[in-house]
Amino acid sequence: MDKQLTSLTHDAHLLDDLESIRELLGDANLQPPLLTETVEQIPLLLDEPAGNDTPPPVAETAPAAPEEDAQTRRQDTLLHLDAELRAAAQLIMQDVINDFTPHIETEIKRRLDARLDRLLKRSE
Repeated sequence: MDKQLTSLTHDAHLLDDLESIRELLGDANLQPPLLTETVEQIPLLLDEPAGNDTPPPVAETAPAAPEEDAQTRRQDTLLHLDAELRAAAQLIMQDVINDFTPHIETEIKRRLDARLDRLLKRSE
């Protein structure tokens, strides 16, 4: 019983974390994917195009005034932090997906078996 309660508490914390990540990323209005989608339709974080290792070319700019440099550095820092937060959120999401996938598969199999039993009983 304690194990089940701990699991439920852990699951609730994971869901709260996911919700806060969604709010942080500004995706609060998006609907969650349906469980009817096939696994092939769900992108994995590990599936990246092969030629994605090179960074995009950086355009050279003329030297700016010190105030513009400070503002530019601040903006670059914010963009870098945003990118890091998004990458961390994606890793957390992938971990959660990996944690919940066996549970989802088990539930789908259970429901399919129950549906199959009902269909077989109806056809008799």
